[in-house]
Amino acid sequence: MRGVIRFCLTMLALLALGLPAFAETDQEVAARAVALELAGAFSNDGFKLRDGHWAGTLAPDESKLIAVNLYAGNEYWFSAGATDEAKALTVEVFDERGAPVTTQIFNSGTKAAAGFPVINSGQYFVRVRLAEGTPAGVCFLYSYK
Repeated sequence: MRGVIRFCLTMLALLALGLPAFAETDQEVAARAVALELAGAFSNDGFKLRDGHWAGTLAPDESKLIAVNLYAGNEYWFSAGATDEAKALTVEVFDERGAPVTTQIFNSGTKAAAGFPVINSGQYFVRVRLAEGTPAGVCFLYSYK
C-alpha cells in the first residue's frame, strides 16, 4: 500500500511541476528530430506546426492509426520521421468512412509525408507505417495553413 501511495504522490508532484511523468526514449527523440526536419521544409511554405505529436516504436509492416480533426479551407501536411533502422516509411490519409484521400506524397527512407487541402471539415485518420527495415523509433506530427 505504501508503494502505491508513494507512486501516486510522485506522479502528482511531476504533474504539478509540469514535468513529463514518462520520458521519451532516445529512439523517439531521434525520430522526432527527423520529423521536425521534414516539417521544417513545409514551414518555409507558410505551414505552422500543430502542438503535439505521436512517438513510439514500430516493427516492419506495423502501423499506427492517428485520428485528427481537420477544417475545410486549411491545407495540411502530415510528416513522419524514423531512426536509421527504418528503410521505408509511409504516410496515408483516410476520411471518416475509411476511404483513402488523394494526397501529395513524399517518401524518402526514414522520412515520409502526405499533404492535401481539406474540402470537408471532419475527422480523418492518418496511418503511419514502417514498410521496410527493423523495429525503429517513429514520430508523427502535422502542419497546417
